[in-house]
Amino acid sequence: MLYRPEAFERLTDEPWDEGRVRAAIQRIVDDADDSYDPDGLWPAHEWDVWQTPLPLKSLYVGAGGVVWALDALRRRGHAETKLDLASTAAHVLELWRAKPDLMEGTVLPSTPASSLLCGESGLLLVAWRLAPSGDLEDALLARVRENVDNEFEELMWGSPGTLLAARAMDEWTGEERWAEAWRESADALLARREDGLWTQRLYGNENRLLGPVHGLVGNVHALLPEHDLRRETATILAREAVSEDGLGNWPAVVGGKLETADGAIRVQWCHGAPGIVATAADYLDEELVLAGAELTWRAGAHGAEKGAGICHGTAGNGYSLLKAFARTGDERWLERARRFAVHALLQSEQAGSRYSLFTGDPGVALFASSCLDAEAGFPILDGWD
Repeated sequence: MLYRPEAFERLTDEPWDEGRVRAAIQRIVDDADDSYDPDGLWPAHEWDVWQTPLPLKSLYVGAGGVVWALDALRRRGHAETKLDLASTAAHVLELWRAKPDLMEGTVLPSTPASSLLCGESGLLLVAWRLAPSGDLEDALLARVRENVDNEFEELMWGSPGTLLAARAMDEWTGEERWAEAWRESADALLARREDGLWTQRLYGNENRLLGPVHGLVGNVHALLPEHDLRRETATILAREAVSEDGLGNWPAVVGGKLETADGAIRVQWCHGAPGIVATAADYLDEELVLAGAELTWRAGAHGAEKGAGICHGTAGNGYSLLKAFARTGDERWLERARRFAVHALLQSEQAGSRYSLFTGDPGVALFASSCLDAEAGFPILDGWD
């Protein structure tokens, strides 16, 4: 068995309607505008706040990610916010510096504050993008360099994440110091690679993981195009794939089983076929791209436990369908992705507001906007627009 049908729900029969999708995106933006509070920022979901001081400020599940999503939707021409995003981003950064919202009671890396998704680096980049300044740029460069030897070896906390930040700043500024910082981190990351893989030392555990946020394909993605590891990585992914009747999935751990200790089988962006396809579609064997995308389609929408978000929910899975469309040019995959978008928007409306880029409504709105534009880029990993 490649997935647990009971973890998913049947996709809605509601058809794709561009006008209704645009209205739903604007509804999410309007709700974020109306719910913003300068002291508490945005209300936090119970899952997002786990062992983390309030208010939530990170790019992953906090205010930094909401600000970035609102700006991205505005730049894409899909919704307008009433917030002054530049001053909001500066305020979020100020609050983070006064009280970092880093998880408590768990083993964090040696340089947690430099994390792209959970630390200051992501907030500095968002603030600089909205209102560039030399102070912000210098602070971000220091965080990138501080993170060179981060032992978590993955995108959320480690140097692959700050590689993405250095890449963005290099493209935006053209300053050589950003290219140098990128090379410094890339060379160190490559030196720690063994047999085409990295060992992730996450939260007190050691594993070799495959997925985009905590494993192999995310690291490889951050190193492209200067370090082209695609052929080797495709070979590893082909070896690790579990295929059955034209469907395919991947375990979270290299050499591991699909089924986890609690009996679950992950089919989501952060672990499993959707994330592998969404991150490696341009170099993965096309048969495996289609097998992973077909599994995602057959499984359907995530149930209430996982929800609608892009990390482990319906919208995140939908990005694999957009990537299958980008790889093959087959309009059927775009139509399927749009079915996922309609369902994810309904889920977000029915579940109540959740203000988070990776687990909440802003991420769902970004996925819906990608479906409007027929663009397959995953937020942050594939670009900042």
